Amino acid sequence: MGEALWMVVFVMAFVSCNAFLDLSGVHEVKGTWKGSTTLPCTYTPSEGFTQQTLSWSVEKDYSISTIFRRDDTGDHVLLSRFRDRVSVPKNSPGDASLLIENLEIPDNGHYTCQVTWRSENNSLITKQLTTTVKVVKVAVTKPTIRAGELGLSVPVGARTSLTCVASGSPPISYRWFRSSPGRKAQLLSNQAELVWDNLQPSDAGTYYCEAENRVGAKAVQQSDAVELRVRESPVSQQPSTGTSRQTIPTPAPRGDAPQPAPTDLPTAATLASRRDAVSEGLPMATGSPPAAYPPHLYALAAALGGAALGALVVGLLWRRLRKKEDTIYEVAFTADVTRLETDEEAPYTCLQTETHSKAETSNDTLTMKDNGYNGICIRKNPEYENLMSAMEVEFATEKNY
Repeated sequence: MGEALWMVVFVMAFVSCNAFLDLSGVHEVKGTWKGSTTLPCTYTPSEGFTQQTLSWSVEKDYSISTIFRRDDTGDHVLLSRFRDRVSVPKNSPGDASLLIENLEIPDNGHYTCQVTWRSENNSLITKQLTTTVKVVKVAVTKPTIRAGELGLSVPVGARTSLTCVASGSPPISYRWFRSSPGRKAQLLSNQAELVWDNLQPSDAGTYYCEAENRVGAKAVQQSDAVELRVRESPVSQQPSTGTSRQTIPTPAPRGDAPQPAPTDLPTAATLASRRDAVSEGLPMATGSPPAAYPPHLYALAAALGGAALGALVVGLLWRRLRKKEDTIYEVAFTADVTRLETDEEAPYTCLQTETHSKAETSNDTLTMKDNGYNGICIRKNPEYENLMSAMEVEFATEKNY
């Protein structure tokens, strides 16, 4: 009786574990050509059972090939045409789903997910699930236009863009057009995004885009047209120093009526200052303040004034230097002439005085000096006399000037 009870408990536990380890998925998946799809394969982990192996295989034309395998050594892609295109989530217990990217038409087939667990008593349990994959080509849908952050009403000079968005089997090509009433639409771009770096008033208008792929009879789809508006930026003018003015905006013209010019009206502060000036008997300036000259005119005037002042200073310094050189020359020349005229009689006087002083002390010395004196006074140097004559003539000439 006891053995039968244990047998019933074991069977129930086995059935319960198998129920927890059942694989969940779908029987058929449709994938878009050039797109990606996921083949679901999940289970509920059970305590006492450890996943040992996981594999995905494909059956096509009665031939079965293993695509992906995960075991204790890691993940392996065994079919070359699926390399870099298939993957299974990691570190996600109970999830064995297969992701296939960049689907091709030959990827059609039956895909089987097979998982093997090991129990605590080293027994193995294997479960599998088959999913049919159909790769289809989807025609492009009607595109929609997405405006930039500033919307469809953009201030002048701003950067904005319009983006054409469509779904379907890639590749999808886009074209942008600008339509004008009574004229053929103008082709602007072959990209999905139309960008303006510096929006101008001439860019305002009606735009639409087209999307196309190679699927279906009607391959080209056209979006609804949108109108792009360009707002004029307000121009702010700074008031003149000491004057506060308010500018009255010009109303919009009606029909062919002439548009009035903006009117500048004085503020209350300006009127008060004028009343104070009248009460104190001060002159009051009327009319708009004089316009300031351009900055380059001030710079030119400053440069010319600096050049004139520099020329005047240089002229004064040059004149003073010439006058100083003339004075020095005359003094030096006069001193030289004086020295030469003095030297003409100096030998006689000095030698005569020296001779008389020597005569008082010794007769021998007098005789020697006397002889020297006579020789000097009697002998004349022709070169010295010529030099003196020339210098006297030159000195006389300078004095006449």
